[in-house]
Amino acid sequence: MTTHLKNSRDVSQFGRVGLLYGGTSSEREISLMSGEAVYEALINMGVETLLIDAQDDIATQLADYDLDRIFIALHGPGGEDGKLQRTLEGLKIPYTGSGVLASELAMDKKRCKELWRDIGLPTTDFFLLHKDTHWSEALDALGGKAMVKPASEGSSIGMSRVENANELKAAWLHAANYDAVVIAEPLLEGEEYTVAILGDQVLPSIRIRSNEIFYDYQAKYFSDETAYFCPSGLSPDKENELQKLSLDAFNSLGCEGWGRVDLMADSSGAFQLLEVNTVPGMTSHSLVPMAAIAAGMDFDQLVFGILEASIR
Repeated sequence: MTTHLKNSRDVSQFGRVGLLYGGTSSEREISLMSGEAVYEALINMGVETLLIDAQDDIATQLADYDLDRIFIALHGPGGEDGKLQRTLEGLKIPYTGSGVLASELAMDKKRCKELWRDIGLPTTDFFLLHKDTHWSEALDALGGKAMVKPASEGSSIGMSRVENANELKAAWLHAANYDAVVIAEPLLEGEEYTVAILGDQVLPSIRIRSNEIFYDYQAKYFSDETAYFCPSGLSPDKENELQKLSLDAFNSLGCEGWGRVDLMADSSGAFQLLEVNTVPGMTSHSLVPMAAIAAGMDFDQLVFGILEASIR
């Protein structure tokens, strides 16, 4: 489960690297922070790196540069949903992370859940919300409490926790500002976990405890009150179970390179898959760097491993 990447630190193999960050999605603020942290690490290692704030017509932007490889630090739609990956494939520029189809699938929570359900991986049922939804009946079907999410957003953007029919409708209206497809899931009130994957290495799990109503955008990136436990405190058998489930979920979507799998425990303690992030955050509050430290890697080694995994 924990085959380690090479640690040769031969940066000459990367050539001239374009680091794409910023972008135009609702996660721009986080992408700027991720990109700046990764840029500092690449420069520290002596990698020739060009920092590029990605705009909508990225193909035209990249035509001005002679790049050997792209490090993607763009979060959300436009950077993490396969569109950028398809452009880079057309330009024949290698890049970090998952390919076109895996990125598309991982970004779409509805399609992910349908696939996992079909192949027998554990994930909660869900309800598609729309203007004709009977709000009280939908909430009853969800068990009386629910989480409402845009199907294709990250960083908990557009998400709401609801406990009555009026809140459910308001949460749908809020989420619909970000995506035409909105889903509601039964509320899970067990522990929350995340598992990072680097190459073929599964990093130690992290247990998350937020003082917010749920682990939202503020709690993820800015709160100093959110508690992280790494190691997560699971028994060896439960840790192995969590790591295997995470790797199965990652591989089921065809993901590669690196990523992060988010899960929660249900009332019986069983793990339930939430989503896969193919370009996780790399900020001071981010979870993949935290897991890397627990695995004995500093931030520079993590960035090196992500870039090295792009050499296919």
